[in-house]
Amino acid sequence: MAKVTILFGLLLIMLGVIGYVGTGWKAPTALIPTYVGIVFTILGFLARRGSPKRRMLMMHIAVTLGLLGFLATAKSIWDFIQMERGHMFARPIAVEDKAVMSTMLLIYVLLCVRSFIKARRQPVAGSQ
Repeated sequence: MAKVTILFGLLLIMLGVIGYVGTGWKAPTALIPTYVGIVFTILGFLARRGSPKRRMLMMHIAVTLGLLGFLATAKSIWDFIQMERGHMFARPIAVEDKAVMSTMLLIYVLLCVRSFIKARRQPVAGSQ
């Protein structure tokens, strides 16, 4: 899952940069996905090294941040649907950016949960 965390971190960095460029370099808040992506990328690299307990800790921190990020941006998915139905928003790029970030974080959290369940079900080597 460390590689997946790094991948999602890089995708979030790109999303933030694209959103910032889309605002004409005027809205620094469009870079929020970039900051989240940097944290994910760092946690992913930290989860690739060290003891199994440290790797597990880094992945649990990453999935917790992913869940918190999803919960913080989940409403934007509904806003995006409303925008597609014709409702006007003051900052449509922000709505789109947050909706994409929210969807990405939801997918990431679900992948992590699936991986954690799979790891929990696998027998530990050497134990009976």
